[in-house]
Amino acid sequence: MSHIATILLLGSGELGREFVISAKRLGARVIACDSYDDAPAMQVADGREVFSMLDGAALRAAAEKHRPDLIVPEIEAIRTEMLAELEQEGFTIVPSARAAQLTMNRDAIRDLAAGELGLVTSQYGYAESFAEAQTIAERIGYPLVMKPVMSSSGKGQSKVDGPEALEAAWEYAVANMRGDRARVILEQFIAFDYEITLLTIRHKDGIAFCPPIGHRQERGDYRESWQPVAMSPAALASAQEMAAKVVMALQGGGRGWGLYGVEFFVRGEEVIFSELSPRPHDTGMVTLASQDLTEFDLHARAILGLAVPESIAARPAASAVILADRESDDFAFEGLGDALALGDTDVRIFGKPVTRPYRRMGVALARAADAPAAVDLAKQAAAAVRIVYSPTTD
Repeated sequence: MSHIATILLLGSGELGREFVISAKRLGARVIACDSYDDAPAMQVADGREVFSMLDGAALRAAAEKHRPDLIVPEIEAIRTEMLAELEQEGFTIVPSARAAQLTMNRDAIRDLAAGELGLVTSQYGYAESFAEAQTIAERIGYPLVMKPVMSSSGKGQSKVDGPEALEAAWEYAVANMRGDRARVILEQFIAFDYEITLLTIRHKDGIAFCPPIGHRQERGDYRESWQPVAMSPAALASAQEMAAKVVMALQGGGRGWGLYGVEFFVRGEEVIFSELSPRPHDTGMVTLASQDLTEFDLHARAILGLAVPESIAARPAASAVILADRESDDFAFEGLGDALALGDTDVRIFGKPVTRPYRRMGVALARAADAPAAVDLAKQAAAAVRIVYSPTTD
């Protein structure tokens, strides 16, 4: 055998692309799967399979064909019942089938965090009809945030300032949900000082943490992220304690090894659990510039049972996304030279074959003396990169 392990990657976006690179550097063989051909991770993988991750029969067929050592979900919208079956049959799901099941839907992970584990969360409720949404909104009060229990990259999420905007938010959430459930979560809007992603690595020797990552969102999706974030020792300890508690609870019948992106709101010394992804996080793209071992390197090491450093440091750095503004399959990028001439900057183009409004097509990275300066530089670099569309798509 010429490789350390065979990995079946479920979902092949930009995060999967960087993970494939990290895994292959360690000698792994990766089969990248997605619902469309030539997805970003497929372009650097050893093989590919094209099918819907919600098609349980197709998922099983891919697993039985390749007999992977590890099945690694990169997206939430997966037929998790099939993952549970495969785990029972001896396949290793990363980090576990339980983690995939509970985090595919925001209601399940919120119920675990707030109900079973007693973590501090905002007030919330679930609605499967607009009438239920009205009742919950009256209980929670305004402003609030509404989003589908299953979606990605902030799709379907909106802030609701008053009852007159509730119906439009409901329709937007339902129209942008993934899966087959018309169900939304309404949660109290937290007037936080800042929000963080705490990258938490569960590995063979225990748990490690990356320095916290700050981020700014629009339309429920991140626009810039930076590292490190200045947190008080008490607040950081609280975040780490909650992250470790929820990560350990997701092990289920699997090993639970891997990197988790745990999101928190921070208000003074108070730390409030928000969400969790059992895989590399989009805001963690900043680690491509800030850390010697990126979040993708750490995820690969953890799931392969390799050593993870006890202490992980980060230099001041930031990421800023490069967004499309229309649909097109005929486009090009300009301005990369301008972006790279600004200073200590880098650009990653994801290789997505089609643009859509607000779709992330790349990311600019920057290092500077401190995080705020890095954010400014990353934003300048992202603005310098232009997506040029063919005249037929103007």
